[in-house]
Amino acid sequence: MTDIEAQAFNANNGQSLRKLARAIVMSQGHFALILVCCKFSPQPLCVLNQLQELSSLPIQGVRLHPSVDTLFTAILTALDEPPPPALVVFGLDSVVAVDQVLSATNLVREEFRKQFPFPLVLWIDDRILQKMIRLAPDFKSWAANPIRLECFNQRAFYQAYKMVCAHLK
Repeated sequence: MTDIEAQAFNANNGQSLRKLARAIVMSQGHFALILVCCKFSPQPLCVLNQLQELSSLPIQGVRLHPSVDTLFTAILTALDEPPPPALVVFGLDSVVAVDQVLSATNLVREEFRKQFPFPLVLWIDDRILQKMIRLAPDFKSWAANPIRLECFNQRAFYQAYKMVCAHLK
């Protein structure tokens, strides 16, 4: 992503990012499900850096592997010790068996609340949101309306996303 693209992303999404940072700060110490819906995936590290600046918290990011079987186990194994103040999960849109992952997530939803005493931010697109409503309605009901971000250049964001995600866990 070029500096101009990053500045345009920031300008277009500043209010939404501040809302997200506020939700993360207000949810410290307990589980909260926060959905961020964006048509295209921007640079995860750019988003994490902006959230850390806005919230002053060391937020952890994780990118799901396409072969993930369960969201809960994938998150549990990726967590730092001690657990982070917040976790942002990228890559749910690339999971091959996403229908099964969402159905399993709905079945073990109480484990999220028991095991993750921090806000969990799922970075999703509209397709995944619709699947979540259909396949994991109880889990999704824990989230407020999704925070929406605008991404203006699909190709640039997709290339940056692929490059940066290789460096995430």
